[in-house]
Amino acid sequence: MRRVAVIGVGMTKFGEHWEKSIRELIVEAGARAIEDAGIHGRDIEAIYGANMSAGRFANQEHIGALIADHMGLVPKPTVRLEAACASGGVAFREGYIAVASGAYDMVVVGGVEKMTDVLTEEAASILGLAGDYEWEVFKGATFPTLYALMARRHMHEYGTTEEQLAMVAVKNHENAVLNPFAQFRKRISVEDVLASPVIASPLKLLDCSPLSDGAAAVVLASEEKVRELKIDTPVWIRASAQASDTLALHDRKDLTTLLATRVAAEQAYKQAKVEPKDIDVAEVHDCFTIAEILAIEDLGFFKKGEGGKAVEEGQTARNAKISVNTSGGLKACGHPVGATGVKQIVELTLQLRGDAGERQVTRAELGLAHNVGGSGATCVVHILSR
Repeated sequence: MRRVAVIGVGMTKFGEHWEKSIRELIVEAGARAIEDAGIHGRDIEAIYGANMSAGRFANQEHIGALIADHMGLVPKPTVRLEAACASGGVAFREGYIAVASGAYDMVVVGGVEKMTDVLTEEAASILGLAGDYEWEVFKGATFPTLYALMARRHMHEYGTTEEQLAMVAVKNHENAVLNPFAQFRKRISVEDVLASPVIASPLKLLDCSPLSDGAAAVVLASEEKVRELKIDTPVWIRASAQASDTLALHDRKDLTTLLATRVAAEQAYKQAKVEPKDIDVAEVHDCFTIAEILAIEDLGFFKKGEGGKAVEEGQTARNAKISVNTSGGLKACGHPVGATGVKQIVELTLQLRGDAGERQVTRAELGLAHNVGGSGATCVVHILSR
């Protein structure tokens, strides 16, 4: 397998884009990534596009062809990949494998979702399809209720508090204030979170990631291409791993552990020949505040049960023991589900290149991206280095 680097990144602002279509979001992010790489569109050999449900959200299927068409990349081959909220991570992994294997020398990986053109109730119904429809969704379960079950069990077993959950949101909003692409550039307090409406106890409105529109894209190139193009700041992909778990929560041995995260992380650390303590900055899948606490435990940054305490002590703040979700995470940067996994790579690339501006992590050399589908049935972990 050949070495592969990220050589260009681009994204739209995440938020409610009433004035833009899904194709306009794709073009904006893709054009920025190609421009950032300093290449021409004709240099791209293939496109890997992530999208969960454009057919339901935007009445548009065949997204792969749409990307090639409106990016001016016809007749390049395109592939659309779907793995619920992990679609972006899976697309990035497939693009990486394609270049590492020698099939291509340079590809674009993009992710997009346009979620706000439907009513909130319909959006919740669409997102629910990422769970087990027969055994969960049909019985009335939503993703807030599924993650609330995880939160309640974690609180019961380890003493995690609602205040600690709230501190995750506070920290991520603090980071988002410094991110011009973030949906919510507004500081909040623990009191704000606790006073917000209950969605599924113990999760409040401000414990939950929002519905978002947005797109993100990256350009991947082989080591030979990096040298040929004289790229000054390539970000190397040190590891790429993916794992699965049961679709329904009731089939899992432990509600406080995401098996797919633990397996994918173990594989990624082995590939990169590093340990959790070596990671400087991590973008983890905080669709709900409890999800970040589970992630930092399952990724090995903190022992099981100590994630809430670590957040309370400030160990996951920027330039602390490990800088977690410097972009603002899904919680504050936004969560257009097909784009999220690619956005994580954009943020890590900016951090590792030293281009993250006011939210720059000091001496960031190793970054980890953790992208989860549904309630944990799919997980993709990537490790990148400067």
